[in-house]
Amino acid sequence: MSVAELAHPRQRVVLPRLYRPDAWLLMAAAVLAGIGLVMVFNASYFFAQEHYGDPYLFLRKHLIALGCGVAAMVGASRLRVEVFERVAYPLFGCFFVMLLMVLIPGVGVVHGGARRWIGLGPFGFQPSEFAKIAVVLYLARSMARKGEQMTDFRLGVLPHLLVVGVCVLSVAAQPDFGTAVILVLVLGLMLYGGGARPRHLLGLALATVPFVVLALVCWPYRWRRILAFLDPWSYSRTIAFQLVQSLIAFGSGGLTGVGLGGSKQKMFFLPAAHTDFIFALVGEELGVCGALLVLGLFAVVGMRGFRIALRHPDSFASLLAFGITLVILLEAVVNVGVVLGLLPTKGLALPFLSYGGSALIGTLTQVGILAALSRRTG
Repeated sequence: MSVAELAHPRQRVVLPRLYRPDAWLLMAAAVLAGIGLVMVFNASYFFAQEHYGDPYLFLRKHLIALGCGVAAMVGASRLRVEVFERVAYPLFGCFFVMLLMVLIPGVGVVHGGARRWIGLGPFGFQPSEFAKIAVVLYLARSMARKGEQMTDFRLGVLPHLLVVGVCVLSVAAQPDFGTAVILVLVLGLMLYGGGARPRHLLGLALATVPFVVLALVCWPYRWRRILAFLDPWSYSRTIAFQLVQSLIAFGSGGLTGVGLGGSKQKMFFLPAAHTDFIFALVGEELGVCGALLVLGLFAVVGMRGFRIALRHPDSFASLLAFGITLVILLEAVVNVGVVLGLLPTKGLALPFLSYGGSALIGTLTQVGILAALSRRTG
C-alpha cells in the first residue's frame, strides 16, 4: 500500500483547522544546527588561521548561511500546501536549467576538480542542493495526480524515471556522485511510496547493474574507491588516507570523547574535517555518547517527518513530506556510513552539521516545508 493510500485517496477533502508547527521537529533541527555551528568553528579555526590568516572565516560564512537558512525555513513554514503544489513544476524547471548552467565554462565554478557551483561574488551557490527539493516537489505533484496509474509501468513509472534520470545525469556530470545517488534512492523510494509495483522497481534495480559496472570500467578512480573501501589500511597513505584518519579520529574518542576542542586529527590529519567528515570530529571530541545524540536527533526528525506524511489529509502533501524526510535521512545515513567506513567514500555533507552554505540553507528550507505541512496534522 502506498504512502498516499495510507493517508487518503486522491481527492480534495475539507482540510482541518491549522495547528502549530511540529515542535519536536523544530527542536531537533535547532539542536542539530546548534551542534553544527559549534563543530564547524571547532573544526575550522585552525585550518582557517593557517591558510587564510583568519580563524573566524568559516564561522562568519556559516553564520550568514545559518541566518539565510532560518529565514528560508520561517518563510517556507508559512506557506500553504496549495502554494507548494502550484510552484512544483516551475521550480523543477528552474533548477534543472541551473544544473545545466553549472556545466557551462565561465558560468560554473570549479573547486577541487568538480564544477558544482555558480559564483555569486564572494559566495558560491550550489544548485544541486536545491534541486533535491525541486525533484521531490515534482515527484509528489506528478504521482498524486496520476493516482492509480502509478501501478502501470508506462504511465506511472517510466515518465518519472526519464525526467529525474536527466537530472541525475546532469548532477553526475559535475561530477557529484553522492547527490546523484541520493536522487536515485529518493526516486525509487518515492515511486514505491506513490504506489508503483515492487516488481517494476526490482526490474529497474537489476537493470542498473550493467551501468554501474560500466561506470567502474570507464572511470577507474571509482574502482579504486571501492578497493579503498574494502581494505582501507592497504591504501592508508593514498586514496584511503581520509577514511583511515576518520576511523582513527572516531576510535580515539571512546565513550565520552577527548573533550570539545581537544581533537588532534583536525590538525591537518583529517581533510575536510569541517565539511564531509565532521561526524568523525564529533566522535573524537564527544565520543560515542555525542555521536549517539546526533543520530538520535536525526531519528526524531525522521519520525516526525514520516508522521506528517502518514497523517496529512492531502496526497500531494503526504508524498511531499515523505520525500523531504527521505532526503534528509538518506544524506545523514550515507554521510555517517562513509565516515565509519561502512560505505565507499563520496562527497556528501552531513545535514545541519557540515560547513556549506547551500547545503545548510537547503536543509533548513526542507525543515520549513515539513513545518508547514505539520500545521494540518497536529
